[in-house]
Amino acid sequence: MAVTEIWGPRTPYEAAQNWPRRVDTELAAGTTSDDVDRWVPTASVLHSNGDGLEIAVRKGRIVGIRGRADDRINRGRLDVKDRYGWKANASPDRLSTPMVRKDGELVPTDWDTAMSRIAEHAEDLLNSGGPSSIGFYTSGQLFLEEYYALSVIARAGIGTNHLDGNTRLCTATAGEALKESFGSDGQPGTLADVDHADVIALFGHNVAETQSVTWMRILDRLAAPDPPKLLCVDPRTTAVARRASVHLAPLPGTNLALMNGLLRELIVNGWIDDEFIREHTVGFEDLSALVSQYPPERVADICGVGADDIRHGARLIGEAQRLLSTVLQGFYQSHQATASAVQVNNIHLLRGMLGRPGCGVLQMNGQPTAQNTRECGADGDLAGFRNWANPAHVRELASVWNVDAATIPHFAPPTHAMQIFRYAEQESLKMLWVSATNPAVSMPELRRVRSILSKESLFLVVQDIFLTETGMLADVVLPAAAWGEKVGTFTNADRTVHLSEKAVDPPGGARADLDIFLDFSRRMDFRDRDGRPLTPWSNAEAVFEAWKRCSAGRLCDYSGMSYAGLREQGSVQWPCTDTAPGGTARLYADGRFWTAADECETYGKDLITGSPVDAIRYRANDPKGRALIKSADYETPHEPPSAHYPFALITGRTVYHFHTRTKTARAPELNGAAPEVWVELSAADAATHGIRDGDPVEIRSPRSTVRAAARIADIRPGVLFLPFHYGYWDLESPAAHDRAANELTLTDWDPASKQPIFKTAAAAIALLSGESEGTR
Repeated sequence: MAVTEIWGPRTPYEAAQNWPRRVDTELAAGTTSDDVDRWVPTASVLHSNGDGLEIAVRKGRIVGIRGRADDRINRGRLDVKDRYGWKANASPDRLSTPMVRKDGELVPTDWDTAMSRIAEHAEDLLNSGGPSSIGFYTSGQLFLEEYYALSVIARAGIGTNHLDGNTRLCTATAGEALKESFGSDGQPGTLADVDHADVIALFGHNVAETQSVTWMRILDRLAAPDPPKLLCVDPRTTAVARRASVHLAPLPGTNLALMNGLLRELIVNGWIDDEFIREHTVGFEDLSALVSQYPPERVADICGVGADDIRHGARLIGEAQRLLSTVLQGFYQSHQATASAVQVNNIHLLRGMLGRPGCGVLQMNGQPTAQNTRECGADGDLAGFRNWANPAHVRELASVWNVDAATIPHFAPPTHAMQIFRYAEQESLKMLWVSATNPAVSMPELRRVRSILSKESLFLVVQDIFLTETGMLADVVLPAAAWGEKVGTFTNADRTVHLSEKAVDPPGGARADLDIFLDFSRRMDFRDRDGRPLTPWSNAEAVFEAWKRCSAGRLCDYSGMSYAGLREQGSVQWPCTDTAPGGTARLYADGRFWTAADECETYGKDLITGSPVDAIRYRANDPKGRALIKSADYETPHEPPSAHYPFALITGRTVYHFHTRTKTARAPELNGAAPEVWVELSAADAATHGIRDGDPVEIRSPRSTVRAAARIADIRPGVLFLPFHYGYWDLESPAAHDRAANELTLTDWDPASKQPIFKTAAAAIALLSGESEGTR
């Protein structure tokens, strides 16, 4: 299949039928299936869909990939990134030996020297600055077992509150929105709801490029005689928008006003389930009063969307018999992110559409193991979806880890990534361990981030498979094993757990991330309260068994799973227990939510200010298992377009790349499909500025400039789109920092989820050369 045929041929199927199988295979040139020594089960690692895959191995090398026909997520299909991304594993520039900085340069060394330097530095800081002088910043691409080990080490070993993941940039709002509405993280719906829905609403979710296999599933439903109707909310006319029955293209930063308008229409037209609202929710009256102030005409004025289009979108939702809603970065990385995402939950609460086939919410993830980061407490949560502000939850976790409760920091919320970097900037945080992520390209306002990572006061450890832009600034670089070179589990956006087996050995001296963390823990001699090793595990399966005990009784309950069971069943959705050994497809079918004061993951926050609700106030109004309908008024973005910067700038993804291209750009087919950064603008704006397709242009924000090729597209006027993937590692002389989209984005975050805002910066655009490509 050509790299451009990203969604493949259609296999139509009608509602309530099984999605037909279609097995995609990609093998190295000159290799046939007969040449393959063995097929090793795994799942996708370059997006959050969780597609079941098999790695082809020949003579100890990866030589291809194919979809697993029996997998419930993809039924054999391959995302284009998975089809070719495996080639990065064999890239000649893989890190294979540790490096340390000596006389200003990174030089190769041995593992003992590198790890000793880290452990000695950590010991010195613990003695001089205490636990808060050390922080960890991890990924959404490691395995569950690695996050859990890191969580134990950071929280109970070091005793630091400073542990977060790059999921903070990606889907922190997903977790926060679920907690605010339902009392706990965890997706209510399942991807199988695509098979049943008669309306699919996609809010800021370009599923065609971010989860292309799910888009294949939707396309196959659309090709059948009884297709679902689509609602698309996106300022760009994407492949999803072109197939939508209603496309709403709001001005970036106005999502909350649009959602309030849609909710008002549901209420005034009676498209709500009064009995469900009365029996299973609290807060409806406040929501109804607030959204009454958002008639279509007012919303149209705020969002730049036609009033009748708003009415049509609301009618589509309101008359649906089986509604599936999905949400992603168009909401999560924009102004009032959590407040907007919560209103999607509110639609389903008002309509009583949860827990039934075709009736679900998917607050989607962007990374393959973002869900595990949140479950294991390797981000801004405590392990097992426990509430840091509930002393009983802290004591319970301390019992699981066999440490004193005082050891686990819970004097304040776990520190979010933006604050961790601020502490490093202020020099109170003096050691930062970055694993499997590249903040020197992915964080906002990159000039500031580079300055922080380069500070003399910061001891920077980078653990990765390639020497990234962040690694180039490190004091110690640790070579990690990649996907396919280690064993572990990972959980996708709809709670489906896969086991990824080891297919080949890592190059040179590279080690599994779990082994690196456990080596550090042993060198630090972390102990539990009985004097036994805090992390006594020797392999991934032992960590998984420990995690099962930690998750037992919580919503993310893995206690009924095992490696043997996953090998036999292929995949399982949590919660999986003795009473639900096959897993659980949908949550909240009984109308009971995780909001009771003694079990909830959070007491919640004010959606506008982010101020936490204290335990006394929450308990005084204990929802006792009813869902929380929360409302919020629209406020204008912090950096709206202006005379000097007349455009709203949004960043995002392309189907061919993942994050900062450390893997996808090393796959020739993927890099060839999207080798250089571009900026998307409307035909009207291009004409106004004398820009033609392909022209070199400069995009400016109050922080910096970026140069890119113009791409004239069907995007709403007044908006510019830049893919964020392009950094500097593959340039011969990266002296000028004028390529990465995040040179332009601002240091600002959502008050509730603390997720950085990448989609409401103000910008200007100009032709670089003074004459267009078309006249040269």
